[in-house]
Amino acid sequence: MSGKLLIVDGNSILNRAFYAFKGSAMLSTSEGIPTNAVYGFLNILNKYIEEENPDYIGVAFDLKAKTFRHLMSEEYKATRKGMPHELAKQLPIAKDVLKAMKIAILEKEGLEADDIIGIYSRIAEEKDMAVSILTGDRDALQLVSDRTTVIIPSSSKGKTETNRYDPGMVREKFGVEPVALIDVKALMGDQSDNIRGVPGIGEKTAIQLIQEYGTIENLYEHLDDIPKERIRTLLREGRESAFLSKKLATIIREDEGLSELEPLKRQEMDREALYRLFLELEFNSLIRRMGLEQPARQEAAETVSYPIAEVTSEEELRKIVSQLNRKKELALYAMIEQTGRIGGVMTAICMGWEEQLYFVRTGERIGEPELAKLLSPIFMNRELKLICHDVKPLYTWLLSYGMDLECELFDPMIAEYLLDAQAGSYSLDRLAQRHLNLAPDLPEAFRGTAKQRFSDLSREELLCASGKVTSLLKPIYERQSEKLDNSEMHFLYHDVELPLALVLGSMEYYGFRVDKDALEEYGGMLERRIKSLEQTIYMLACEEFNINSPRQLGVILFEKLGLKAVKKTKTGYSTDAEVLESLADKHEIIPCILEYRQLTKLKSTYAEGLIKVIHPVTGRIHSNFNQTVTATGRISSTEPNLQNIPVRTELGREIRKVFIPEEGYVLVDADYSQIELRVLAHITGDETLKTAFRDGVDIHTLTASQVFKVPMDQVTPDMRRSAKAVNFGIVYGISDFSLAKDINVSRKEAARYIEGYLNTYPRVKQYMEDTVRNGQEKGYVETLFHRIRHIPELKSSNFAVRSFGKRVAMNTPIQGSAADIIKIAMVRVWRELKKRKLKSRLILQVHDELLVETWEDELDEVKDIVRVGMEEAVALSVPLTVDISVGRNWYEAK
Repeated sequence: MSGKLLIVDGNSILNRAFYAFKGSAMLSTSEGIPTNAVYGFLNILNKYIEEENPDYIGVAFDLKAKTFRHLMSEEYKATRKGMPHELAKQLPIAKDVLKAMKIAILEKEGLEADDIIGIYSRIAEEKDMAVSILTGDRDALQLVSDRTTVIIPSSSKGKTETNRYDPGMVREKFGVEPVALIDVKALMGDQSDNIRGVPGIGEKTAIQLIQEYGTIENLYEHLDDIPKERIRTLLREGRESAFLSKKLATIIREDEGLSELEPLKRQEMDREALYRLFLELEFNSLIRRMGLEQPARQEAAETVSYPIAEVTSEEELRKIVSQLNRKKELALYAMIEQTGRIGGVMTAICMGWEEQLYFVRTGERIGEPELAKLLSPIFMNRELKLICHDVKPLYTWLLSYGMDLECELFDPMIAEYLLDAQAGSYSLDRLAQRHLNLAPDLPEAFRGTAKQRFSDLSREELLCASGKVTSLLKPIYERQSEKLDNSEMHFLYHDVELPLALVLGSMEYYGFRVDKDALEEYGGMLERRIKSLEQTIYMLACEEFNINSPRQLGVILFEKLGLKAVKKTKTGYSTDAEVLESLADKHEIIPCILEYRQLTKLKSTYAEGLIKVIHPVTGRIHSNFNQTVTATGRISSTEPNLQNIPVRTELGREIRKVFIPEEGYVLVDADYSQIELRVLAHITGDETLKTAFRDGVDIHTLTASQVFKVPMDQVTPDMRRSAKAVNFGIVYGISDFSLAKDINVSRKEAARYIEGYLNTYPRVKQYMEDTVRNGQEKGYVETLFHRIRHIPELKSSNFAVRSFGKRVAMNTPIQGSAADIIKIAMVRVWRELKKRKLKSRLILQVHDELLVETWEDELDEVKDIVRVGMEEAVALSVPLTVDISVGRNWYEAK
């Protein structure tokens, strides 16, 4: 008999995968079920199945029952910690996956996985088969032979590397034959298994002894020949332990109940069962990688595929629009590419309902302006509900042709974001997998990736794929609607997030004007200052070097100048910001380097980076505003990130001077005052906080007065600064360690500040405890408007991960509610500006701040709209107050 056996140490590889993916972002399903170990295990298993291409395969597991080794020694594995709860929950999942893959699960009471591996590897060897053992445990190296190779994977820089041990590799690495490793272990012991060995004999000595004597039996027969008296004494005193340790370390290779390889014969996986299991685990990438879409593709075609017809003339489209406009609901999928044109380019569009879909490709017969005009009756029909995935690009495209969107909307992408804010991807193929158990076969352009554009596809590919995705919209809409209706997020979805998509589309369309000449002048000023700093740094170092090279900078600072190294990395001395700031008063070169880094960052990211994204036609920056990215509900900005314009230094704030309004306009900037602390006061119901905000008392001065036990008129600026750090830090679940670092006091003093704060505001302390406890019970926390965030980290057995979960639990209701309030305000302000048909337009949102490009004749009206829209966005038990300023540039307005 010939062929190959791959046998896997299931516990070892699962354990390795678990810790490889462990941390604050540990993989889990939207319901909070941890999956990191199973996901990593499958990646490793699939890699070696592909590489080894075995004829027989099995995965061995330990059972909870004690083995013969425990009966031989009560100390055996007595010090080993139990399996972490998150890993234990994944063990049965891993076995379910293996069953669906039709891979034999090997386990037997009284034996460990190593023994089962030893038994089956011997059986295979006797049948003249090649054997590969996949494990993370070096104990298996004793099984290496001319026919058996042990594979021990390791991770480096995120990649799995392979260490293959054959007899030569074992001899080269350890200096003994594979089987002699048992005797080495008998002498040196094994701390992880609590095998004692011979106390005092380490690995180096053990290897030398076995190299010379071969086995411990022969060693003890020649004990008197050992020249070193100390070694002789240790061996003599540890004789009983040595022979017991050898028995414990020896892998069993014979068992009457395990004698047949046939159950391990490789079989075709149960693709349907595996597919459905992966859907539950949300392993979407594995579904594609393992080619499991096919059964679902067929099901999708049978279940939701509708007839589709191509429309090729304006007259035909006009008639179809007239028919569709009489419907109550309509599915529409717009194939828009983000190009240099503001609003993007419509490659094609597909629309319809159950009985018929229609496909329109833009081109010579039907141009984009004509398409927008012909479809306008649908878009302006307030009696029609339009089901459109990712409606924001469609709205921006319509604005570019002077059109609007007045129909009722349902956007499955936004709905899914509310149902699962940490899903990561909201493409239609993922929604089909989750809600319909389908995995449609779609080109990359339809999967929400940047690998392919719609215009790269042929007419036939576009027609076929658009028909599939448009067919999915109705059933997905029905299932999502049911889930939303059964939740408390109706207001959040229909009155906040859906209209917000249009607000963001409008902001993207209008963009923010930039004074390019002023920006270039700013960059030139930075360049001159950077050159001056370079010369100063070279002079202080007494040589020229690459200031941007951490290695070269480390040599200058810690070897040449003799500064004390704070910490080291794998590549040399650490010169990160934390290290340099701790050395700021130790040498005059350090402040120069810190300023140099700050200025080069400003120059590359902003002075140079912003110039690259100024639109050549509009002279404005059209940032992308992301609605479905953050778990807290906050909006983010990319390409470029206008929410991250520097504010901490005066030179950084100078950048805001280059952001200007159009001629005849000014900028109105409105900023919520301490909104998160006001939300904290409302949620906790703390009377001291509420009274302070109602009476207009400065909350930081009040906190300082209470914490430092001094009258408010005696609070110093430093006291207020410390109190401010505590006020905002509490919202984020700050620790005494972090607070001490922020305000430069001892950890003990920081802990006293926090304690003083919680004594001042007792309801805050109660809120923190209640929120964490509720989060642990439910698995999630929610905002005032019922936005949900799942926090599986709260149940972690790892202290650091669990602490992270507690901070998230305390912070999310506060930060998330504040994010919801600013969104409500954005919608109110945007709608009122539209309703009054003003020229002024909302162009930017930065956390708690709104910026309106305001026609000068409308200034007073806009200020009133903004103030009312923001301060009356919601009714809290404390007032919401807004600071409004006006300027000819963003710097002046802020």
